[in-house]
Amino acid sequence: QVQLVESGGGFVQAGGSLRLSCAASGSIFRMYHMAWYCQAPGKQRELVATIMDSGRTNYADSVKGRFTISRDNAKNTVYLQMNSLKPEDTAVYYCNAKALTSGLRTADYWGQGTQVTVSS
Repeated sequence: QVQLVESGGGFVQAGGSLRLSCAASGSIFRMYHMAWYCQAPGKQRELVATIMDSGRTNYADSVKGRFTISRDNAKNTVYLQMNSLKPEDTAVYYCNAKALTSGLRTADYWGQGTQVTVSS
């Protein structure tokens, strides 16, 4: 089993920055893609950014140029640096990862979410 624990959310004024972290633990044999999703009240969960094990990244159009996803493979940790935050970025941010466990089982895992609130 794999556990994902997010941290770094909080309250910030528009134009400010936050850095989210997500640490994976458990019986991990290999970590494939890692990603951040967000879900605003009354809306569906949507993809913010992904990073493959190769380091290749992909971003939602709404965050390009403002957010940066990165990962530390030695620590099985993924980060999301969020700059120039806007009120519309307010949401619960979820970490997602696809992992191969030591039991040779591949599955998607989710964190519990961390709240990001941006005031105008």
